[in-house]
Amino acid sequence: MKLVKRILSIALLALLLLQFWRPEKNTSTENVVFDFEQETRPSKEVATILEKKCYDCHSNNTVYPWYAEVAPISLWIDGHVEEGKEHFNVSDWASWSLKKKDHKMDELVEEVEEGHMPEDSYTWMHGNLTEAEKAKLIAWGEKVRSELNAD
Repeated sequence: MKLVKRILSIALLALLLLQFWRPEKNTSTENVVFDFEQETRPSKEVATILEKKCYDCHSNNTVYPWYAEVAPISLWIDGHVEEGKEHFNVSDWASWSLKKKDHKMDELVEEVEEGHMPEDSYTWMHGNLTEAEKAKLIAWGEKVRSELNAD
């Protein structure tokens, strides 16, 4: 019993100390999606979907929920945001070639079609895309791709 108490005490102390380690926040005061939305021209519905379900992990500005202040959840969220930006960061859109833009939009369509985006861990707290939202995102993504390939 003493060993269990000692282990629990050490774990509690570690959790307490972990609260003082804060990952850097992914926030910006600039309109980090302007170039992306200017060129891809999403409808209001699609723009709302992107804002609510995509931009937190795929732009340079994340709107953090209250529980993102609690370690180890803060570290877990930071990892998701960094990985999301690594794969597709709409804030970098203006610096990409047409080929890369087309590839990223192809990936967006594929990930939504296959149900990989948004990730399950995100949907637990924020809800999943409805079939209608998926259809709108896919149609918009394919339209953007056709416009990119027409240039």
